[in-house]
Amino acid sequence: MVQIIKTEEAAALIKDNDTLWIGGSGGGHAVPEKLIEGLEGRFIKTGFPRSLTCAHAVGIGDWKEAGMNRLAHSGLIKRSICGTLTNSPRIADMALSGEIESYTFPQGVLSQLTREMAGGRPGLITTTGLHTFIDPRLQGGQQGSKRGPDLVEVLEIDNKEYLRYKPIKIDVAFIRATTADEKGNLTMEHEAVFGENLSIATAARRTGGIVIAQVERLTKNGTLQGKQVKVPGILVDYIVIDKEPWQTYVTKFDPAYAGYIHKLDNEIAVLPLDSRKIIARRAAMELFKDAVVNLGFGVANGISLIAAEEGFYNDLTLTVEQGLVGGIPALGNDAGAATNYEAMIDQPYQFDFYDSGGLDLAFLSFAEVDRHGNVNVSRFGNKIVGPGGFINITQNAKKVFFLGTLTAGKSDVRIEEGNMVIHQDGSIKKFIQDVEQITWSGGYALERQQTAKYITERAVFDLTPDGIMLKEIAPGVDIQRDVLDKIDFPVIVPPEVPLMDARIFNANLMNLKDELKGKEAR
Repeated sequence: MVQIIKTEEAAALIKDNDTLWIGGSGGGHAVPEKLIEGLEGRFIKTGFPRSLTCAHAVGIGDWKEAGMNRLAHSGLIKRSICGTLTNSPRIADMALSGEIESYTFPQGVLSQLTREMAGGRPGLITTTGLHTFIDPRLQGGQQGSKRGPDLVEVLEIDNKEYLRYKPIKIDVAFIRATTADEKGNLTMEHEAVFGENLSIATAARRTGGIVIAQVERLTKNGTLQGKQVKVPGILVDYIVIDKEPWQTYVTKFDPAYAGYIHKLDNEIAVLPLDSRKIIARRAAMELFKDAVVNLGFGVANGISLIAAEEGFYNDLTLTVEQGLVGGIPALGNDAGAATNYEAMIDQPYQFDFYDSGGLDLAFLSFAEVDRHGNVNVSRFGNKIVGPGGFINITQNAKKVFFLGTLTAGKSDVRIEEGNMVIHQDGSIKKFIQDVEQITWSGGYALERQQTAKYITERAVFDLTPDGIMLKEIAPGVDIQRDVLDKIDFPVIVPPEVPLMDARIFNANLMNLKDELKGKEAR
C-alpha cells in the first residue's frame, strides 16, 4: 500500500549520487514544486544529499527562483540532463562556470527515452539530433566546460545513420498529479499537461527506484474512474499532499487549461501593431486550411493570436509539443499549455507524431542564422538555453519557418502610414558568418529537400542550394542600408524584390480567413 508522507520525509529518501527524474513542464505545468522545495530545504539544513544527477524532459523553472533554480546549490547537483535551461538560469550559470556537468538534449528525445527505459530497451534510437550540436561528432549535447560521460552515440542500421541515446537508471522519480486514492492511483484532472508521468514511474520502478507523487487531494478507494487514472497505484510508493498548488508558476488555476471550459473568442488577446505582430502576420500567410501546425516559444507563439483575431484558428490544427492538439497555445511564461484544445495526450506520443512527419508547418523563433542556413537557438554568448522541442520539430516538419527580428538589442522600429520606419536599429547582428551552436542544420535540410524560410519584421528569406535568398522586403525599408548591411555574409538578391503584403502593416484585419479556404498544401 502506498504511504502518505510529509515533504521532509520525501526529501530524506534521496541518497548521495542518486539520479532524480522530475516530471512536469516549463513554467510550472504539472511540476512537483513542493517536492523540489523540500529537497532544497533538506540540503540547506543538512548539506545532504550531494552529487545528484537531475533529469527532466522540459526546462523547469520560473526564470528566477522556483523549479530547478531551487537546486542550484554547490554540491547538491553534479550533473544536469534536460531539454532546456532557459527556465533555470541558476543551473545554467553553474554549467557555464564548470561547476556541474550539463547536457541539453531534445525535449522529445528525453520524453520518448523515458518510455524506452520503462520497457527495458537499450535507449532511444532515432535520427533526431543528427548534424546538430547533439551529434557526438560535434558536442554530444554537452554544455559548459566540465565534460561528463558520453550519453549519445552514432549507429548505422541498414546503411542509415541514427543516434542512440543511452538509458539512464532512475533512483527516485518526482511526479505530480491532482488526486490520489488510498492505493496510490493518480488522476490529473486539474493539470495543464500530462507529460510523461506514466513512463517516468514505470522506468523508475523497473530498475528498483522509488516513485514519489505530489497531489492536491486524497480520496477513498473505488471513487476514481479507472479511465481517468494516468498512473496506476502499483507504480507509486509515496504520496505528498500540497492542498494549494499553482497550476503554473503564474496562473493559480485556469479551467480552460484543464479542459473544463472553452474561452469565448472575444476573450482572446489581440497583439499591438509592432514588430512581433508584423512577423506573426507574415508567417500566418503561410497557413492553409486543415494544416497541422506547431508554434514555438517566443515570437512564433503570436501566430495563434493572429489566427484567433482573424477568426480561423478552428480551420486548422495548432499543436503544442507538450501534448495539446487544437485550440490556442498559451503565451508568455504559460507557454506549453493551451485553451480550447481538442485533445490532451501524453508528451511522448505527441513527439511520435512529430517525428513521423505529421506536422505540415512549423514556426519557431531563431537567435542566430549563418551563411549555410544553420540556425542556433540553444547557446549564444554567455547564455545556455538548450534546444527544447526545437530539434524534433524542425528536423521532421514538412516545412519550417524561422521567425525573429533581423537584429537584436535596443531599437526603435515603428509602423508609420503603412511603412516600416527604423528610427534606431538593434546593434547586434543575428545573421552571422557561423552560428555558435548548430540547433538546425541547413545542409542536412537541403539534403532531405526540406523547405525552409526565414521571416523577419523587415525582410523574408528562402534557403536555397546556392545560399540564402532575399524574397521580400517591408515597405519603407532600404535593401542595402536596412537589410544587407545588417548581415555578415552575402545574400542572393534577385533583380526585383517584391514588397511584403501591405495589409501586414495596417491596423485593420487582413481578412485571411477567406484566403485560407482557397489554399491547399503546397
